[in-house]
Amino acid sequence: MNSGQSSGASKQVILHIGAGSFHRAHQAWYLHRLNEARKPGDPHWSLSVGNIRSDMNAVAEALAAQNGVYTLETVTPQGKRAYETIRSIERVVPWSENLDALVEAGADPECKIVAFTVTEGGYYLDEHDKLDTANPDLAADLNGARTTIYGALAAILEARMQRNAGAVTLQTCDNLRSNGDRFRAGMTQFLERSGASELRKWFDANTACPNSMVDRITPRPTPDVRERVKAATGFDDACPVLGESFIQWVIEDHFIAGRPAWEQVGAEVVESVLPYEEAKIRILNATHSCIAWAGTLAGLSYIHEGTLDAEIRQFAHDYVNAARAVFPLSRQVAARQAAVHVSGWRDGRRRRARLLQRSRSRAGVLLGQAAVGQHGGHGFAREGGPFGSRSRRCVACKAQRLSAFIPARSAHDIPAAHGDEPRAVDPIERRIRWMRYMRCVRSFAHGIARGMRLK
Repeated sequence: MNSGQSSGASKQVILHIGAGSFHRAHQAWYLHRLNEARKPGDPHWSLSVGNIRSDMNAVAEALAAQNGVYTLETVTPQGKRAYETIRSIERVVPWSENLDALVEAGADPECKIVAFTVTEGGYYLDEHDKLDTANPDLAADLNGARTTIYGALAAILEARMQRNAGAVTLQTCDNLRSNGDRFRAGMTQFLERSGASELRKWFDANTACPNSMVDRITPRPTPDVRERVKAATGFDDACPVLGESFIQWVIEDHFIAGRPAWEQVGAEVVESVLPYEEAKIRILNATHSCIAWAGTLAGLSYIHEGTLDAEIRQFAHDYVNAARAVFPLSRQVAARQAAVHVSGWRDGRRRRARLLQRSRSRAGVLLGQAAVGQHGGHGFAREGGPFGSRSRRCVACKAQRLSAFIPARSAHDIPAAHGDEPRAVDPIERRIRWMRYMRCVRSFAHGIARGMRLK
């Protein structure tokens, strides 16, 4: 398996399925930066983008009308906005119900990577990484339809096999732990259940599915984004995107047909993404959720307000210190980060500062705090990591206990019982709940850092 960068003179293409806001603010941005820095003789990679479903047709048509060019607006934690014209997309594949154009693009020998962003639900996997064959879309694809990522890729891989188009890397770009491994498990099951035995053999021998970790908050653009872009650049962009200034992409270097030199523009190309995933889930995401829940109890509306509260901020510092003491992979992560010269992990103070800045950055794009508080526990249960379903159930149980202290509808109301109208919270009662929450969440946080071994 060749995990190095391609050096041939022929055109090299990445087909990305799922040309939504996140892809255009993340992977397309990295390739744009790489192509902008390209020197004579360096390989040129281009992006072709398309969709499985028709719900993004308006955006795709607008993007095609602009020849794939669009504007990325980024915002810092301090509210400073910047604008960049992205030019890495060279082809927008038109959508059709049978996905013929998408299949043709993926079957082209010049296509070396088929990447995709389909969201976690688009993998149709249960907590044991088994395909949900009861889903009607997946059931239809098992009978030859092309409505899911599995049906679309099966058609692409079948065409590549028949045309001898060569090996291809299948690169998942979704915010899902062990995303490459889990996709490969799902695709293998799909091919087995559909009876495609020859394609299953070809898939095993001619594809790679590297794991990756992606991070950049990218809200759905609202009309005011277009207005700001026009005011700042003079270009009336019909399909701009908005993202936070922070960005991260950690990619396992397991490619079968070459890859762009993403590491030249800030991506981290590593042997394993596991330490980075563990750090993100147990330190960053855990602290982020704790700030959200604490802020909800304190009557705040947004996460960045929680980072400005002295008591909540101190709690975040205390949690990171506790996590560092028991987090089993922290030294491994630090070693890997230092090896690629990434700042912020070389000493505890800078790490904590970066963490809190990251929390503010998440709030900088105005994410609602109540939503985080309501769903954060389920995220921990879903992201139980390599400790098995029993650990996930323990986390879900603990998260359920925590949710008893979190107002379900607003920062100021708590339902008296299931189905009742919310009632106003007495300030003394809120303080008692706050104290109980702090004790409970400290135990919860230590459990996360110790590997989800909660009792």
